[in-house]
Amino acid sequence: MKRIARFILVVMAVSTGALAQGGRGAPAPPAPLEPGAAQADVDKALLALSENLRNQTMVIKWKPDFTYDTLRKGTNGLVCYDRSGLPQQQPFSIECTSVTNLDREAQNLKAEALGDRTKTQAMLTDQESKGTRVKPAFGSMWYHLAGADREHARLHMTIAVPGATAQSLGLPDKPTQSGLWIMNAGTTTAHLMIPGQ
Repeated sequence: MKRIARFILVVMAVSTGALAQGGRGAPAPPAPLEPGAAQADVDKALLALSENLRNQTMVIKWKPDFTYDTLRKGTNGLVCYDRSGLPQQQPFSIECTSVTNLDREAQNLKAEALGDRTKTQAMLTDQESKGTRVKPAFGSMWYHLAGADREHARLHMTIAVPGATAQSLGLPDKPTQSGLWIMNAGTTTAHLMIPGQ
């Protein structure tokens, strides 16, 4: 139980620390756009984050070969991108996460490009079984803002805990409305679900 409390306190401290940074005087100005980047594209990609995190976040645009162009560099370790209209995504879909998770996201996009959820899941399951599935950074946040359009988009946040199980974290691996729980326990996709998110 102490392990759970410590883990939750660390997550809360990191979240609170990120929020508190916005209150330390004027936020640092955002980095300049890279040549050819449009401010509207950058602004849209940042919508999943709170305003105090946006100025220092990297923004990228995915290319058809699952590499990306940098629209704006960042300094806070986060990256955001627009997934609107990509295969298996909602018409409006923004995602932000740790820069260290970009290789995993490239795998996700490549699998989703198959255009069929069954084929996508088969590809990801095969990577998981072969040990080639890229692990996300343990404790990294994933921010998803998606819906039919901007007005109907819903924010969903998760925390990556690859390989975590109910036994290793002391959290349930079944849905609960009263606290955190682990979805996809024991896999590289294991993540903490936050009730109401």
